[in-house]
Amino acid sequence: MIFKAACPDCRGRFELAATALRLAIGGSDRTTFYSFTCPDCGSAVRKPAGERIVELLTGGGVSTLRLHSEV
Repeated sequence: MIFKAACPDCRGRFELAATALRLAIGGSDRTTFYSFTCPDCGSAVRKPAGERIVELLTGGGVSTLRLHSEV
């Protein structure tokens, strides 16, 4: 699956394959995010992922890392 993305640093807009994205699911909104490397400028980009974004990315085959919170 292909996803549309944008870089906040260079403001580039592009399409990324599911293999170019990573999803981290934590115990809160602050620790749930997706990340990728901008193909235009090479910046590491990290953006928050709400419930709908998580559904889209996991359904599209993006690799998911589940973060465990310390008790």
